[in-house]
Amino acid sequence: MVSVPGGTFRMGNEDGLANPGDGEAPVREVTVSPFRLDETAVTNARFAAFVKETGYVTGAERSGWSRVFAGFLAPDLERASRTPPGAPWWRAVEGASWRRPEGPGSAIGDRARHPVVHVTWDDAQAYAAWAGRRLPTEAEWEYAARGGLDQARYPWGDELTPRGRWRCNIWQGDFPEGDTADDGYAGTAPVDAYRSNAYGLCNMVGNVWEWVADRFTAEHPSAPRTDPRGPEEGEDRVLRGGSYLCHDAFCNRHRVASRTARAPGSSGGDRGFRCAADA
Repeated sequence: MVSVPGGTFRMGNEDGLANPGDGEAPVREVTVSPFRLDETAVTNARFAAFVKETGYVTGAERSGWSRVFAGFLAPDLERASRTPPGAPWWRAVEGASWRRPEGPGSAIGDRARHPVVHVTWDDAQAYAAWAGRRLPTEAEWEYAARGGLDQARYPWGDELTPRGRWRCNIWQGDFPEGDTADDGYAGTAPVDAYRSNAYGLCNMVGNVWEWVADRFTAEHPSAPRTDPRGPEEGEDRVLRGGSYLCHDAFCNRHRVASRTARAPGSSGGDRGFRCAADA
């Protein structure tokens, strides 16, 4: 884990890039106490060790299905799967899980160092408890992702590809027809595939969305706050950081201020997590 110094930062974004309803604004002053954060997202190898020791069964395994990006599926499996409402690039695939990320016939194979996916918020909580850790708060996550930069768009600055070099794993090309993989990867990348930020944290944007502890709200007080924990009530939980499916002309959620919400029992091939701990 990486030790993250406490401090005060400007959380959120008001530059007009947010998707309606995401609740990035207003920019507000937040103070975060020192804490520790996993250098990378939890890998398939680490999650497999957890499952081996505890016998844990994930939500996707219990329900029998999870969401897989349609472009990763064999034609017969794509035709046989359901399309969730409002997202034609996803398929609800029977048998998809962290062990079989593209459904029956797939395996994590050589992806031991890739982030575990198809995990629910509840699965992430269970792993964190086993590891003696916890999920980071949303404020901790954004503070850490910024790496000490004030209101920068990305963990390394405002330019997506400084000196023409990719610093994160997102979509290139026309979404969702074809990913040119100019950044080196189609689908997930190893958790340490790109340079870390100034705090030594890898892949804080792109690759996979990361579950955090907070319930979702789009309303934030503008007054300064210390160690906020999110609302006490609400169904959905927050995810941060975007994923390999983010595109600067489509969702533009691969920014440090970006956020989205999903039901805690939901899963998909673009969702993972990393753990935090008190300093």
